[in-house]
Amino acid sequence: MRQESGESVGSAEPATAVAPSRAISGDGLIEKLARNGTVSPVLTPSRISLLTLLALPAAVSVENARLRADLERARADLAESRRLAAAVIDAVAARGSREAFETAGDEIRALTEQLRSENIALREEVDKTSMFEEIVGASAPLRAVLSQVSKVAPTHSTVLITGETGTGKELVARAIHKRSPRSPHAFVAVNCAAIPPSLIASELFGHERGAFTGAVQRRQGRFELADRGTLFLDEVGELSAETQMLLLRALQEREIERVGGNGPIRVDVRVIAATNRDLNAAVADGSFRADLFYRLNVFPLDVPPLRERRMDIPLLVEYFAHRYARRAGKRIRGIARDTLCRLQSYEWPGNIRELQNVVERAVIVCESHTLSIDERWLSGRPVGLPIVASGYPNALAVGERAAIEAALAESKGRVAGPFGAALRLGVPPSTLESKIKTLRIDKRCFKSVSRAGRDGARPN
Repeated sequence: MRQESGESVGSAEPATAVAPSRAISGDGLIEKLARNGTVSPVLTPSRISLLTLLALPAAVSVENARLRADLERARADLAESRRLAAAVIDAVAARGSREAFETAGDEIRALTEQLRSENIALREEVDKTSMFEEIVGASAPLRAVLSQVSKVAPTHSTVLITGETGTGKELVARAIHKRSPRSPHAFVAVNCAAIPPSLIASELFGHERGAFTGAVQRRQGRFELADRGTLFLDEVGELSAETQMLLLRALQEREIERVGGNGPIRVDVRVIAATNRDLNAAVADGSFRADLFYRLNVFPLDVPPLRERRMDIPLLVEYFAHRYARRAGKRIRGIARDTLCRLQSYEWPGNIRELQNVVERAVIVCESHTLSIDERWLSGRPVGLPIVASGYPNALAVGERAAIEAALAESKGRVAGPFGAALRLGVPPSTLESKIKTLRIDKRCFKSVSRAGRDGARPN
C-alpha cells in the first residue's frame, strides 16, 4: 500500500511543470511530506493533483514577492546610477561652464577694449580742438589746394600732404575723408612723432596678450580701427626704419600682423600721410626708405604757409575772434585797422596755429567790442632772413639765397640741430626748409662738398 502510494507520489510529475519552483510547489511539497511520514498514505493521485493546484497560487505569490524585491533593488540601483550619472554630468557641465565663462570673459574683455579704442578714436575725431574746424580763406594758393582735394577725394589713392607745421595738414586730410566714399567710417589720426619708437608698432598694428611686458590683453591697432575708413599718419617722416618697413608691407599687401601675432589680418584702409620734412632730402641721406616714399607719394599735396595767403588773414582773424568770443561770453563787433595791418605784415613762422593762439589771447584780454593785438605778441619775427613778399625787388630774394647758402655751407648741409643752418640764421628749421624749397636750393651740394673736402684731406 505504502509502495503504491509512493508510486502515486512519484507519478505526480506533470504538476511540476506548472510550478515556478519545485522546492515550494505542491508536488515537491507533497513528496517532502510523504518522505517525512507526515502525509497520510491514503492520498491518491487525484488528491495530490488537487493539492498541487491549491498550492500553485501560493508558490506564484512567493515567487512574485521575490521578483518584486529584486525589482525594487534594481530600481534602487538604477536610481543610484542615475544620481551618479547626474553628478558626473553636473561636474562636466560645471567644468564646461567655467571654460565657457572664461572664454566669454576673454571675449567680453576684447570687445570692451575694442569699444574703448573706438570711443577714443571717436572722441579724437569729435572733440578735436587743435587747428580750426573748417577751411577758411579764398586766396589763390588755398583754392588750388581745394581743387586738388576735390579731385583726389573720391578715389582710394594714398595722399602725401606736405607743408610747414601749423598750416592745417590734418584739416586737409579730414576734408579728403569727408568727401570720399569712406566718410561713413572712421577717420583715425596718429601723430607718429608723439609716440615712442618702442610703442609705435603696437599703436599702429596692435598686439596680442603677453606679446611684451604690460600686454595683459589683446589690443587692436589703429589700422584695424580705421578698417574701411581713413588712417591719417601725421609726421610720417619721424618713423624709425623698422616701422617704415612694417608700414610699407601694410601698404603693399593690404594686411598687417599684430605684435606677438601668428598670422596676417586683412585691412581695407586708405592712408593719408603728412610731414613738414623734405622727404626727398631724407631719401637722399638714407633716413627715409625710397620705396615707402614712392608708396606714399601717389598724390602729393603741398599746403602753403600763411605768409603766402596774406589775403586770408582778415577772414581767419574774424573767424577765430567770433569763435573764442562766443566761448568767453563776449561780443566782438570789429577788428582795429592797425591790428589787421600788423597781422598781415607779420611772417607767421607758426602759421595758422600761431595766429589762432594770438587771437585767442587777444579775446581774453579784450575789454571792448573792438579786437586789438599787442605788438609785443608778434616780436617773434625771424631776424636772420629778410621778408620776401609779392612786389618786393628780386634783389632781396638774391640776398636771401646767398645768406641761406652761406649758412648751409658752414653747417655742411645740415638744417636743424645745434650745428644747423637754422640756428645760425635765427629761424625755425621748418621756416628755413620752406625757404630752401621755395628758392630751389639743393642741400645735397653742400653735403657732397663737405665729404669731398674730407676725402681730399685724407692721406694716401
